[in-house]
Amino acid sequence: MATDIMTRETLDDLYNVEGKAELIAGRIVHFMPSGDLPSSAAFEIAVSLRAHAKTTGNGRAYTDGVGYSVPELLSGRESFSPDASFYDGPLPINRMRFIEGAPQFAAEVRSENDYGPAAESKMAAKRADYFAAGTLVVWDVDPEAKTVAMYKSTVPTQAIVFHAGDIANAEPAVPGWRLAVDDIFVE
Repeated sequence: MATDIMTRETLDDLYNVEGKAELIAGRIVHFMPSGDLPSSAAFEIAVSLRAHAKTTGNGRAYTDGVGYSVPELLSGRESFSPDASFYDGPLPINRMRFIEGAPQFAAEVRSENDYGPAAESKMAAKRADYFAAGTLVVWDVDPEAKTVAMYKSTVPTQAIVFHAGDIANAEPAVPGWRLAVDDIFVE
């Protein structure tokens, strides 16, 4: 009887992967590219974060594709690649490598397959991982409903939901930053 032994993949392996992926429980997990609406929403968030960082002189905004490496969490996760994020910590010595540590703020924008009970469970688990790694605020951005659900590390399972006409924030992760929900979902 043959036995399959799975080789545990590492961050070094993740550096050699093309496209968006994360390291979870020794496995590289690939993600589908996003469509027009989710990509546009993530970009609007990142652009607004960048303007805020430049104005205040604090932190850095990142678009989809940046990697954050974290010490292995209980779930087995060792990295994140949010759709948009804000980080205000030390930069890596080798700036070509992943940021070491979790972002203060992460935005996860739902794609076409991010709906239904299984997807909800996966998204809740990822939010829990963000909080375990030190992230203060996570947004669950829903392009279909045109809402932003803000979760905070202090109350990780209770969302504050922002709708069309509302001004969303990411306090205390990004002090003073505000973004109109209508500006995220530009038609």
